[in-house]
Amino acid sequence: MRKHLLITTLAALAFSAQAEIKLPAIIGDNMVLQQKLANPIWGWDTPGTAVTVTFSGQTKSAKTGADGKWTVKLDPLPANAKPAAMTIKGTSSRELKNILVGEVWICSGQSNMQWSVQSSWDADLEIATAKFPNIRLISVPQVGTQEPQQDFKGAWAECSPQTVGSFSAVGYFYGRVLHQMLDVPVGLVNNAWGGSAAEAWVRRDVLEKDDRFKLLMANTKANEARLTSPEAKTQYEASLAAWKKQADEAKAAGKPFTTRAPGAPEGWLNGNARPGNIYNGVLLPTIGYGIKGAIWYQGESNAGRAYEYASLFPLMISHWRSEWKQGDFPFYWVQLADFMAEKPEPGDSSWAELRESQTKTQTTIKNGGQAVIIDLGEANDIHPKNKRDVAERLARLALVNDYGMKLPSRSPEFKSAEFANGKATVTLDTFGSALRTVDVSEVKGFAICGEDKKWVWATAKITGNDKLEVSAAGVAKPIAVRYAWSDNPVCNLFSKDGLPVTPFRSDNFEMTTKPKM
Repeated sequence: MRKHLLITTLAALAFSAQAEIKLPAIIGDNMVLQQKLANPIWGWDTPGTAVTVTFSGQTKSAKTGADGKWTVKLDPLPANAKPAAMTIKGTSSRELKNILVGEVWICSGQSNMQWSVQSSWDADLEIATAKFPNIRLISVPQVGTQEPQQDFKGAWAECSPQTVGSFSAVGYFYGRVLHQMLDVPVGLVNNAWGGSAAEAWVRRDVLEKDDRFKLLMANTKANEARLTSPEAKTQYEASLAAWKKQADEAKAAGKPFTTRAPGAPEGWLNGNARPGNIYNGVLLPTIGYGIKGAIWYQGESNAGRAYEYASLFPLMISHWRSEWKQGDFPFYWVQLADFMAEKPEPGDSSWAELRESQTKTQTTIKNGGQAVIIDLGEANDIHPKNKRDVAERLARLALVNDYGMKLPSRSPEFKSAEFANGKATVTLDTFGSALRTVDVSEVKGFAICGEDKKWVWATAKITGNDKLEVSAAGVAKPIAVRYAWSDNPVCNLFSKDGLPVTPFRSDNFEMTTKPKM
């Protein structure tokens, strides 16, 4: 009995020696807490342990559950740029330092949001001048998995020339505008993943329960079955062996060899397109952290399924809001830029359809909006380097909608079209501004069609602050009009405040990206 008691005592002492408060990476030194919000603070400790959190004159208590997790909520606080400490006590004690209170934004999407400051225009000047210790940065590693993750490897850092270079350019420039305009600390969480598909950012069961995504999930399951089969492994090994042989032969002959190695089946299974993967591995560990809102730059990977995106994108936004339990927090996105070769004739475009799905999302969700950048793209690069203008257009939306400033913020949008006397009279909502052209006086970018649905370039002229007349020789009875409707449109219509007119169409012809039965 004494031996058993000794072993039990030693085991208990060993456990108590190892037991300690564990905090997620999102909660740590240098973080920014969202002002005017009851911020959740959470972590893990031995089950049944009483935990206290002390910060800014308040102390909150909780007890860990059977899974060891505990959560407290701090009372809302005003913005504060004076660094403060937070003490957390349980089986051990932790002191977090250099904490500020201000505005916190999530920066999400694919490669154009991930695109770093050091890879953007004026990188040398932007990095050298990035001396903003009250802007705080944290990046979430790219982990694709079907298993829910509770934490990630990362840490908050002060914004400086040493830390800003690898951070999201759109995120940093956006946060800098808010910081300078509001004069409060800003926290930026970068969790973007290049090439990611929107469905990967959504919890899998949410998609499976929604009939609109039956085809998406059927294709997903078929892909999973194929990639996990013995045949897939055999095929990959054979392809890899053939590739290595070609590489060796090219090397022996002194010839260049640029063919990529075949991708392993695990690439898609653990990657950024499988439904639920990014939600579980990247987003979930940050859900619940106090935020003001989110900015999003994505859509390129879903352009071929623009019809589906019209449902998927607003679902994703609503899903995030439901998971965060902070109500309809602000969510702003970047519409796809112009890209690829300019087409000599007007016609259909999957990228134009994706832009339309993004525009429609403004009417299906609350507290959302888009920054139109149809003038900022590069035909030969899917990653336009001008990220500063992109971010500033996003920031205008937040400054007006969330911070009460009076600024031009929304690009003109299609309102109506009337067809008579061989022309279309188009009315735009200019949101208090007026129309103008840029570069040349002639309006560029319009196409028109008759009942034959054959599109031809049209002549357009501005007839009022919000109106244009559009016509084309050979189209006596036009029935529809489009503007900037192509992958890379030549278009030059802006508001007088410098915001480009949103690409649009007056017709409701069937989308080319609608799945064929």
